Amino acid sequence: MTVPPQVVHVESPTERRNPNTTDIDRMSTADILAVINDEDHGVPGAVRQVLPELGKAVDAATDSLSNGHRVHYVGAGTSGRLAVLDAAELVPTYNVPPDWFIAHHAGGQQALQAAVENAEDNAEAGAAEMRESVSEGDFVLGLTASGRTPYVIGALREAMRLGATTALVSCNPEAPEVEGLDVLITVNTGPEAIAGSTRMKAGTAQKLVLTAFSTATMVRLGRTYSNLMVSVRATNAKLRGRTIRILREATGLGEAECSEALAQSGGDLKVALVQLLADVDTERAREALRDSGGHVRVALDAVQAAKS
Repeated sequence: MTVPPQVVHVESPTERRNPNTTDIDRMSTADILAVINDEDHGVPGAVRQVLPELGKAVDAATDSLSNGHRVHYVGAGTSGRLAVLDAAELVPTYNVPPDWFIAHHAGGQQALQAAVENAEDNAEAGAAEMRESVSEGDFVLGLTASGRTPYVIGALREAMRLGATTALVSCNPEAPEVEGLDVLITVNTGPEAIAGSTRMKAGTAQKLVLTAFSTATMVRLGRTYSNLMVSVRATNAKLRGRTIRILREATGLGEAECSEALAQSGGDLKVALVQLLADVDTERAREALRDSGGHVRVALDAVQAAKS
């Protein structure tokens, strides 16, 4: 006897028909694009509504990383792919250790480019991923538009059992509650322009949440000075040029002076910055940064206080 595949009916605004786009298949190209853009306009406002909850997630992640633990992203489909992208880009942008942010995607590496059948329905696979890599004190952020993806929920439940702090980003205010979750971030983006196509507004919301979350975490950890990426790793010609430009922006000095300071620091932009702004030698700048945990402003304050 043939066993029919499991069927799940997801109750979520993202699955419903959007009354603003019922005639989208009758529209001109220009009108199709305009109505999609109209729908997209509401996403930042929906994200703004959850900033208090997002702030709690940032503080939890900052605390975990400050105490030698890690941040894990867990997702499937669009949400998972965006999480992989965010984690990958933090390494060159902020020069973070590659194991600070770990992305777990349902179906593994091959699912990044092609759908893997039923991978997101496997709660035990999500839990197994957590058992292999999550430790007590880590922070685990689940991402699922529906708020119910078994792979993600299974991972979060296991992460809780292992002693991690947990949060979930969802676009479904009607999703079942995940008992024991520390932070719930529900971005209500409403019906998609194409019903159920959560790579659209829901995906945009997930991207906005992720970049805001990771950027705010980097700022809190001192990976920036003002709004400058002073922890950037100069791995190519463009980034080497950017480090000189950042030094010039921050200090008001010329290219020759900034290039010299950068050379003296062995390419360490933070050390060169403290050296120039505080007018101290390279070793004193390096020592101040070491004592401040890498926070440029704290290091500058300490040097200035010692001088006075």
